[in-house]
Parts: sequence; structure tokens; C-alpha cells
Amino acid sequence: MENSRQMRKWLDDMALPHPLVIAGPCSAETEEQVLKIAHELKDTDVNYYRAGIWKPRTRPGNFEGVGAIGLKWLQKVKSETGLKTATEVANRAHVDLALEHDIDLLWIGARSTVSPFIVQEIADALEGTDKIVLVKNPVNPDLSLWLGAVERLYSANIEKLGVIHRGFSTYEKTKYRNIPEWQLAIELQTRFPDLPLINDPSHISGRRDLIFDVSQTALDLNFDGLMIETHWDPDNAWSDAAQQVTPTRLIKIMEDLKIRKETDEEAEYTSKLSNLRAQIDIIDNQLIDTLGKRMKVADSIGTLKKQKNVAVLQTNRWNAILGKMILEGEAHGLSEEFVLKMFKAIHQESINHQEKIINA
Repeated sequence: MENSRQMRKWLDDMALPHPLVIAGPCSAETEEQVLKIAHELKDTDVNYYRAGIWKPRTRPGNFEGVGAIGLKWLQKVKSETGLKTATEVANRAHVDLALEHDIDLLWIGARSTVSPFIVQEIADALEGTDKIVLVKNPVNPDLSLWLGAVERLYSANIEKLGVIHRGFSTYEKTKYRNIPEWQLAIELQTRFPDLPLINDPSHISGRRDLIFDVSQTALDLNFDGLMIETHWDPDNAWSDAAQQVTPTRLIKIMEDLKIRKETDEEAEYTSKLSNLRAQIDIIDNQLIDTLGKRMKVADSIGTLKKQKNVAVLQTNRWNAILGKMILEGEAHGLSEEFVLKMFKAIHQESINHQEKIINA
């Protein structure tokens, strides 16, 4: 699969004056709920009305969706409001039913993207379709797996493709439900700049109070659109209550979001940007040089430990360093999440250096 301007034709043809917006409840619960929310989103910037019909839950016993009857409710949404419709599919049966009910946009969820078998089954069922098909990132941060799913659909002659960035699962406790790992989405964007990239701030944040900030970050990174879960009574939603916003709040979010220009040709801007980027280049080179020096010290520590037959990992020392660096980072305006990630990577590289010496 090669990047092509043709990849974004379906989005360009919409000629939207704003980013693409997909919104609606996490789950279709009742016909009244689905239609009430849809009517509140009618005549707003929302382009596609989403609702989960089949809900793959982490553990059995939770609400797993109303099933095919919900597709009839989405048909009513389209006929009554004019909104196009969207839902998640996870197997051939879902695809067949969604197509039968003329759903306009289908997406493959994060749990399905991890399985090439599931993706291939969906690709086979959708071969040659003119529906829009979006692929959420897999639950784990694996760019090859994400792109592999897109490639399977591309090979099935599906032309209207895009991806959804919904963050990645982690065992670590962070303020996000799923950590964004923005660099992974940026890497995908770099490889395929014309493949439409949608952000799902609801699943990244897991909390409605973070949705605006995550959405703004996505737009600052030139994402093409947003998928935001919206419910008329979020606190009593049957699934993912904490991350859904009311239609009124969604409209306010859309009003307040700032859409940045991709660039500015003004000479003063270009000159200042070049100067600042030159400063970053210098600092980046210094960082690499400093890290190289740090690893040389780690090599010396490895040599000493080998001589004295001492274990590489010193847990108390590591915990003390981490605590100190988090405080130092905060003093320099660095988030705890970033400092943890950076020093864990440095620590692992240091361990690798020492183990190489000890095992030589």
C-alpha cells in the first residue's frame, strides 16, 4: 500500500468547513434514547451519528449491546434527521446486517484490529464496498498491526478508508483511560499523510473533563476529525458513562476548538520558526551527546559489578532516582507521565549496557 491523494478523496469530496465529526452514544440503549440524541445533534457540525450496536466487553456479564434491532433505530435516525450513520462491526454477520440496514460508515474496533483473522473476515465481507471503513488502533501500541489491518481492507478494493486513534491500553496508572502515545499516530501520519486520521478523545480520556484538551491536541497535530461519545444523560448511560458528554457540551466543545493553519508563508513567521527549530536541533544533539556519556558511565558500573559479582538491577537506587527525577521534571514543566517514560527508557538502556558487559 502506497500513499496517494486518492486516499482522502472521500473526505475532500465532503468539502467540510471544519474537521469531520462523528458523535453519538457509546451504546444504542433504546429507540427513544437513540432518536432523542440524534435530534439534539441535528443541524450541528456532526457529520455522522455513531452508536454501538454490538459491544465487545472486557468481561462477560456487562451490557453487550441491543443487537440488530438497534440498526432499525439508526435507519430512523437517518430518515428523521438526515444524519448519516455509523457503527462498529466485528465479524461477517455484523457486516451483512449493517449493509442490509444501509449504515454509511463502519469501523473496526481496537479489540478486532489485533486479530488478522477477524480483519480478513471483515475485509472479505466488505470487498469492493463504497461504504467508509475506519480502523481503530489495536489495544497495544503496534503500528505494523494497525497498518496491516488497513492493508487488508485496501487489498479488498475498499477505497474509502481511514484510521481512528483511540489510545493504547497500559498497566500503568495514568490520567488517561488509554494513553495517547501521540508519536505512534504521528508516525502513521508521516508514512501515509493522505490517509484520513480521526481522533477518539472519549476512549483516550475516559473522563469527560479531558475531552476538550485531547481534542485540541489532535487538531493541533493536523488530525482530520473527531469521534466523541455523546449521551443525553451521560451519568446513567449503560456503558462508558464517565467519558460521554451531553449534546449541549459537545456543541460547546466544537465552538471552542481552535483549528490551526498548517503553515504561514509570512516572512517573519518563517524566520522565527527557522530560528527556533535551529535551537531545538542544537539541544537535541546535546541530548544525544549527554545520553552517550551517561551510557559510558553505565558501562563502567557494569565492569565494576562484574568484578564484584553484583546484580545489575538495584531496585532501591532506581526508585530513589525515579522519585527525584519526577520532582525535578515538575520543576521544569515536564509531566510525570513523560518523565516516567523517558527515565524508564534510559534505565532499560543502562541495564542493557551493563548486562552486555557482565555476560561478555
